Amino acid sequence: MSVKLVELDRVSVQYRGFEALSEISFPIEAGDYTAIVGPNGSGKTTLIKAILGLVPFEGQIIFQGTNLSAFKTTQHIGYLPQKISFFDPWFPATAKEVVLSGVYCCKKFPKRLSSSDHRAAEKAMGTLGVQDLQGRPIGKLSGGQQQRVLLARALVHRPQLLILDEPTVALDPQTREAFYSTIQKLNKEEGVTILLVSHDVGSAGRYVSKMLYLDKKVVFYGTLEEFCRSPEMSGYFGAGQHLICHRH
Repeated sequence: MSVKLVELDRVSVQYRGFEALSEISFPIEAGDYTAIVGPNGSGKTTLIKAILGLVPFEGQIIFQGTNLSAFKTTQHIGYLPQKISFFDPWFPATAKEVVLSGVYCCKKFPKRLSSSDHRAAEKAMGTLGVQDLQGRPIGKLSGGQQQRVLLARALVHRPQLLILDEPTVALDPQTREAFYSTIQKLNKEEGVTILLVSHDVGSAGRYVSKMLYLDKKVVFYGTLEEFCRSPEMSGYFGAGQHLICHRH
C-alpha cells in the first residue's frame, strides 16, 4: 500500500505579479524516485524552493499529514542544490567537516557535535564511498568526489526526502553515470525518497519510477510506463520519448 510522504495542493508562486507556478498538485509517495522535467523557466527550481520553504506560496504542502509551515527546520528533507561552486583548493575544511556541517541544521543552541554525530558522518560517507577521504581537504578532491561529499552532507541527518536540483551539471559523463547509480542505490537499498530536477532526461529516465513534466503547471504526472504511453508527452519529446523509454 502506497503512503503519501508529501502532498502539494494547489501550490502557486508569484514574483512581483509574475506567476511562476500555477496551482501545482501532486503527491510524493514514500519510496518514489521522481524526475521533474520541463523547459527553462518552467518553474522547476521554484517548485523545489517552495517545498523547502524558501519562497512564499499559496496553497498547501503537507508532509506526513502536517502542514509544512509547522516545521521549524528542514530536518526531514535533504537538499543538494543547483550549480554548486566547487571548493577552493585552500578551503580550510576536511571532507568529514563538510559532512558534519549537515548536522548543525538539526541542533539547538549550543550546537555541539557528539560522538554519535561523528559516527553518522562516517556512515554517510561510507554509503557514498568516500569514507577514505574524510581527512583530506575538501578543495583537494575531484569534482565528482566533492559532489559525493556534499551528498553525504545532505544525507547525514537521515532525511526522509532527498531533493536534487540539477546535481550532475558540472560532472563529466562517466562521473555522471556513477552518480546516478549511487542515487538509485540510495532509493532501492536505503529506501530514500528522491525528487530529482534534471535537464538530462535521457540519463535520469533510466532510473526513475515517476515523471513530472512541469511548465508553470503540471502538464504530466505519472509512472514511467504511463509516460512512455502518453501521446501528449510524445508531442513534447518526439523521438526523445522513445529514447528515454528504450534506455529504461
